[in-house]
Amino acid sequence: MVANIPVKTNSGTRPMKGPERVATLLLAMGKPAASRILKHFSDEEIRLVTRSAAQLGPVSPSQIETLIDEFASNFSTGADVVGSVAHIEKLLAGILTPEQIAEILSEVAGNANRSIWERISTVSESAIASYLMKEHPQTAALILSKVKPSCAAKVMAQLPQPLRNNLMRRMLSMKPIVDITMKNIERTLHEDFMANFSKNAGSDTHAKIADIINKMERDHMEDVLTSLSAVRPKSAEILRSLLFTFDDIVKLTPRDRTTLFDQVPPDRVVLALKGTNEEFRKVVLTALSSRVRRMIEHELSSNEPSSQRDVAEARRSITDLALDMAGRGEIVINSESDDESFV
Repeated sequence: MVANIPVKTNSGTRPMKGPERVATLLLAMGKPAASRILKHFSDEEIRLVTRSAAQLGPVSPSQIETLIDEFASNFSTGADVVGSVAHIEKLLAGILTPEQIAEILSEVAGNANRSIWERISTVSESAIASYLMKEHPQTAALILSKVKPSCAAKVMAQLPQPLRNNLMRRMLSMKPIVDITMKNIERTLHEDFMANFSKNAGSDTHAKIADIINKMERDHMEDVLTSLSAVRPKSAEILRSLLFTFDDIVKLTPRDRTTLFDQVPPDRVVLALKGTNEEFRKVVLTALSSRVRRMIEHELSSNEPSSQRDVAEARRSITDLALDMAGRGEIVINSESDDESFV
């Protein structure tokens, strides 16, 4: 590179550093040329240049001419370049995903950490509790130590007592986390909660729509999702991850199935199981006590006909009960399981 180029600051002038030179040239090139170059930069290099561009301030054509004299004829007659967050955001558009741009710009503004933890604090406590129960206790303790205290308290209330006490002990003995580890955790949380999880029952549109679809008949549900997939595939994918149908009962843990069917009258179980295959019935019946199981098996073996409407209503009532219990933290609905349906 050429010799040090002075740049104006509030306190006078100082030599222009390497990242500032790169930022100046990229801004002067304009988006088409700069975009082709930025595609070859690493994430860390883009962050470095972005920070420099955001703090650059005005750079005159004469400074640009000194910086790279072989292109003096292109730059010396152009307008002054002004580095700002808005300019660099436009430059990055189309090169990086909106999520990556938001993350980089929030770092420039100095509020990346605050943003992710505040946003997680708005997710429903039952969703956070379900997520934490699948994580290592040390990771769960770290997350609870970073979210808002009011959020952490509500999540704690959703957790089983042994886990709750374990996490509290870990939070008390929590040691500082190195920056790179914390950034990796925050990046993962951003992907899980903000991109894929989307389970903020209080304000998330997808959660509200999923609640409506969950109440629809099965054929209507599939018709809506198929239609939506054609025009908004990402939204359809998120909605499917939030749905819970009678078929999904086999995806519950044995303990949660038992907890669920303890609240279901035997006659309703009989109706709901009519028309299901033997393997599905076996999974459900193992969740019942021996006495109730024998009674239901006897009723099913009689092959007494029932209307499709009665069967559908029985299944819907069990599904609604499962959703209500999950909302109260009594069971965990793992709608992202890879298990196949048995119906």
